[in-house]
Amino acid sequence: MDQALAAAPGSLLCFEDEAGMAGAAAQAAGLTLAVIERHRFPDGELRLRLPESLPPRVVFWRGLHQPNEKLVELLLAGQTARQLGALHLTLVAPYLAYMRQDIAFNPGEAVSQRIVGGFLASLFDAVITVDPHLHRVATLEEAVPVKDAIVLSGAPLLADFIASQRRGVLLIGPDEESWQWVAQAAQRHGWESGVCRKTRHGDRQVDIQLPDLPFAGRAVVLMDDVASSGHTVAQAARLLKAAGAASVDVAVTHALFAAGAVQLIREAGAGQIWSTDCIPHASNAVSIVPVVVQALGQLQRSAPIASQGAARA
Repeated sequence: MDQALAAAPGSLLCFEDEAGMAGAAAQAAGLTLAVIERHRFPDGELRLRLPESLPPRVVFWRGLHQPNEKLVELLLAGQTARQLGALHLTLVAPYLAYMRQDIAFNPGEAVSQRIVGGFLASLFDAVITVDPHLHRVATLEEAVPVKDAIVLSGAPLLADFIASQRRGVLLIGPDEESWQWVAQAAQRHGWESGVCRKTRHGDRQVDIQLPDLPFAGRAVVLMDDVASSGHTVAQAARLLKAAGAASVDVAVTHALFAAGAVQLIREAGAGQIWSTDCIPHASNAVSIVPVVVQALGQLQRSAPIASQGAARA
């Protein structure tokens, strides 16, 4: 493990469960990979061990699905990295948690986006994420107030993959919020597109209304940023099949997929399910590593260490 903890100029730190993906990114970006040692005590507390010294520029790779314990990891690791010599810290979080709740819908509710966003901004100088689930907040900088808040999208990657699998695609979003990703992907390949109207009655109860488009005989692909319980996608797939679609496939950036979600979607008539590897899942079809590496390179050129260190000091 001592060899894994050895650090050199330009390091990418990760935990063992993400070492494969982070290692590919580190190699492509010319960064040295270091795997953080992680020990859990019998009472549930964590002990982390980073390299004994760190270069001025450090990248943390941590996807924030199942986020609660991972946020504690970032707190411990981020503050320790500063003590060990890091001047500029970048968080690569392919999935960024707690972005849904941007207002208090009922008195006394915690506005988790503001709280978690502020917490991350206290630890990192830059954040790179993919298709954050933002509603009433227009930019990632508003949610996570760091100097460099970089948003990448899985929609073009999924669109290119879909184009290799299906011809004459009709691209449909399962609700109005999916329009930004559907429009981006459809424009890329000149596909006809539309979005459904959704009325939510609970976490697992939704009503869907299809757009006024001809579905009979068409190869329809449902696209969204995230699929969790699967109920919205399943309801849309069921309606599309009833409307005569020749095939209904599903493409999502973040394959959260709660227990039973994939089975629910397939029973509704969906065929293939494709996702990016933002969240490890059997449906992963395209990798975000190349676009993350590109973003890291651009960030390095645009954020000199000297000015960043001076600004934080």
